Amino acid sequence: MAIVNGVTLGGSSTEKTGQVAAAVNVSDAVKMENNFIALMVAQIQNQDPTSPVDNTEFLNQFSAMSQVKSLENMAALSQSNLVLLDNLQTLTAAGLVNQEVKVAVESLSLDGSTVKGSINLQHASATTHVQLTDSNGVVIKIDLGSQAPGNVPFTIDPAALGLRPGTFKVEVVTASGELPAVEVAGVVSRVRVGESGPVLDIEGVGSVPFYTLTEFGQSRTAGLF
Repeated sequence: MAIVNGVTLGGSSTEKTGQVAAAVNVSDAVKMENNFIALMVAQIQNQDPTSPVDNTEFLNQFSAMSQVKSLENMAALSQSNLVLLDNLQTLTAAGLVNQEVKVAVESLSLDGSTVKGSINLQHASATTHVQLTDSNGVVIKIDLGSQAPGNVPFTIDPAALGLRPGTFKVEVVTASGELPAVEVAGVVSRVRVGESGPVLDIEGVGSVPFYTLTEFGQSRTAGLF
């Protein structure tokens, strides 16, 4: 396993292709086609000369085999598309190194750095606060006050809140009972490629799968708010 420009490559393209091919196995269709041809030849050679098989029956069998062949070709095409999509996703993730992204989270790995985040309210809330829970079950609340519907930004400053480095569960509590998703902004420091796809290490957030990103394409200095 190697790291190139902060991107960890977890296997060659050949290995990935082999993994996809294992998931979409088309060898059975090839064997079926060969067996069908062998059986048809044997059927023709051993048919009763006084009562030969109807030509329509041969045509029906050939039509069935053609359908199997078409399915085989579709499976091979799907296999190629899966490999292509996997490679495109990896290249996209690799291009996010040193860029700011926005990601939906349920927990944060705080190391002392300030974290910027936001929530999107569908309904007005008389009282709104971000709630952090540490590994010991201690709850820290960040009061956001009364909020109208729409995007609500917030900042988590571990130093000001007296938070030690560690992992915290994060959620939002509103007076309306709404439970909006928490999105935070962070800089991608490294991308690791695993069996389930690219995993991004984001400063102030931790390791998250690529599919949890909600916004990207911003430069490191541009910010998201």
